[in-house]
Amino acid sequence: MKYRFIEKAGPAEANGIITIYKTQGWWDRGASRAGLNRLIRGSHCFLVAERDGSIIGMGRAISDRAGDAYIQDVAVLKSERGTGAGKGIVSALVRRLKRDGITWIALIAQDNSGAFYGKLGFKTLKNASPMLSKGSYV
Repeated sequence: MKYRFIEKAGPAEANGIITIYKTQGWWDRGASRAGLNRLIRGSHCFLVAERDGSIIGMGRAISDRAGDAYIQDVAVLKSERGTGAGKGIVSALVRRLKRDGITWIALIAQDNSGAFYGKLGFKTLKNASPMLSKGSYV
């Protein structure tokens, strides 16, 4: 398995990334490849996981580039779950963020994924609740 940070998605990369976004239900019908590249460029970092030249997972971080970051959009194709790809993605993102001087790293664990992130060193914040603006979607 290979992990690689990208700053722009070429056609083959875009197809792989979009497939994962669609599988997760995170790809809006009006979304475009140009929009995907804006999302990648706007992220602190964007990582893809590859096996045999095909993208099988991804993750990204958004940050103020001063001290805080959120990891999001971590996903692995169903056929690759349980192979260590997700752990590799999160670990690579955390290493990169720490290398870049980020000292506060958080995420929102969805779909009962809290135990997965807990094994990677994340913990539930006491007295905190993730919230979403009215009209936004998950």
